[in-house]
Amino acid sequence: MATTAPNRTPVPPRQPIQVEQLPVMRTAYSLGSLGDEIGGIVLAPRTPVGWYVGTTITALLVLVLLAAVGYLFAVGVGIWGINVPVAWGMAIGNFVWWIGIGHAGTLISAILLLLRQRWRTSINRFAEAMTLFAVICAGLFPILHLGRPWFFYWLVPYPSTMGVWPQFRSPLVWDFFAVSTYLTVSLLFWYLGLVPDLASLRDRARRRRTRIIFGILALGWRGAARHWQRYEQTYYLLAALATPLVVSVHSVVSFDFAVANVPGWHSTIFPPYFVAGALFSGFSMVLTIAIPLRVAYGLEGLITERHIDLLAKLMLAAGLVVAYAYLMELFIAWYSANPYEQYVTLNRMFGPYGPLYWFYMACNVGVIQLVWFRAIRRQHIILFVISLLVNIGMWTERFVIVVESLHRDFVPSSWGMYAPTIWDWLTLLGTLGLFSFLLFLFIRGLPMISTHEMRRLLLELQHELPPPGDDQADGHRAAEPRGARRASA
Repeated sequence: MATTAPNRTPVPPRQPIQVEQLPVMRTAYSLGSLGDEIGGIVLAPRTPVGWYVGTTITALLVLVLLAAVGYLFAVGVGIWGINVPVAWGMAIGNFVWWIGIGHAGTLISAILLLLRQRWRTSINRFAEAMTLFAVICAGLFPILHLGRPWFFYWLVPYPSTMGVWPQFRSPLVWDFFAVSTYLTVSLLFWYLGLVPDLASLRDRARRRRTRIIFGILALGWRGAARHWQRYEQTYYLLAALATPLVVSVHSVVSFDFAVANVPGWHSTIFPPYFVAGALFSGFSMVLTIAIPLRVAYGLEGLITERHIDLLAKLMLAAGLVVAYAYLMELFIAWYSANPYEQYVTLNRMFGPYGPLYWFYMACNVGVIQLVWFRAIRRQHIILFVISLLVNIGMWTERFVIVVESLHRDFVPSSWGMYAPTIWDWLTLLGTLGLFSFLLFLFIRGLPMISTHEMRRLLLELQHELPPPGDDQADGHRAAEPRGARRASA
């Protein structure tokens, strides 16, 4: 007797989950394991060997910076390569570069907070720290470039007994107010976000000395409803204050060039051009830090593929704006019919510093086009190399902007060449060491990811999860974090 096969509904093939569909964190965490994952890095009794190696190398670079600055104080700015036609050299270019790196931290932490972008919660804390350390490194160069840096307070309008006030028409005074305001607001915004996490570390610490230190830093936080209400109000207020600083600070820095009657500088495009370049270099530096950080500390469940993908897209968007600014520079030089502007533009492309021009065009315009491809964005090693090339390209661009416009001015008899000395390079290398050294201390001593914001995000994502057994849910739970494994054990 023949039997008929039962009717079966065909099962559709399982579709691969796209990066855009992944959540901004793995939902296999619990509230307790999430605190173990983030706070355990700070409260761990043993420090990783790699941290000691990195801290030692960067501390040696800080000693190099101290030696270079000490020799500068003893001899003067003549140890640098600056001369009569090129009075501004690497120092001002380094200043603009470091200020630009700090802009992405404010954008991620403040603007994305106001826009209710939840993916910022995993990266905003170390991006804010990156902002502070970059501004500290940037503030060194204008002071050292003064010639007599111990009189830097003359830039401040203090009540002088001689009645001498700063020249408020000088962009150097504008820089002082802009950078100091940016540093103050960024520091307050960063520290306020740390307070709930510092209180959590105070309660979880086992050593009495650690509890006392975190207790002092937590400012008496108890997690009461009144505390949370005032925290939210103040946090959003500081975010609203920090948002216009992203545009204003680097616009003021661009005025150092734009208000001068120097061909190649005197242009109204410089403020938006500098802001776009700052965000471009800032996002590339966030990627440079985030990619090795998530691997070194096993934070793939918190800093996910989606974070890297979104950061790469933001870097690409800022790079396209910078490429548009490069084209507008060429158009303005041609359309203005100014022979001096046209000469400076041609000299920038085919003059003595022409190879540097084509190098940063290749890094900032050519290499960044690879980020259009999704396969490149998923290859983190390639993305890390691209971010490094962007940082090098943006530094080269600032160097060319400063030097190329000065080494050939209106009078041919005053033309000259500029070449950095060993002390220029050692000062730059020392600030790179200072930035990395402060970053290493921050990673070990304070939570690099906001614990209370991640817990809130975890609760929101758990309510939005598909039911168990669904393919999408299985994809979200594919990787179990280390904290969950410790909790289950």
